[in-house]
Amino acid sequence: MHEGLPAETIETLLSSGWTPGRLVDIRQWIEVLDGEGFAIHEAARKFLSEFGGIFVDVQGSGISCARVPFELDPTLCSGESDRFSDWGRRLGRALYPIGELDYGQFFLAIDEDGVLFIVSDVVGRLDLREKGLDMLIRGIAADTEP
Repeated sequence: MHEGLPAETIETLLSSGWTPGRLVDIRQWIEVLDGEGFAIHEAARKFLSEFGGIFVDVQGSGISCARVPFELDPTLCSGESDRFSDWGRRLGRALYPIGELDYGQFFLAIDEDGVLFIVSDVVGRLDLREKGLDMLIRGIAADTEP
């Protein structure tokens, strides 16, 4: 199991379709996004292989922000390559799309170090891989960049 994660987070991930050691085929997602100019990096490949295809239906108040549903399907970010590349240049990070938050109100990305980000007109830095998912699940606000 993923050490250090609260039981609530692990339980939510399990009920959303994740299992320890999960491995999904991500080739179709890579093909679609490669055609839009997104170059996948190893951190994105590992993350999506384990967590891709999961829909997490959380709602209500959280620790420091509202908890909203999110879906880990990078093709939901299709057509947003300019937004991701602009923010990537600004932050000096290689942002790769991993899904959407709050039914498309925000996008989700991962950088080459495995840090998750919320992307829109501003960008919010979450945490590494499953710790970033924990922040989304329990409603912990991201650090934002203007």
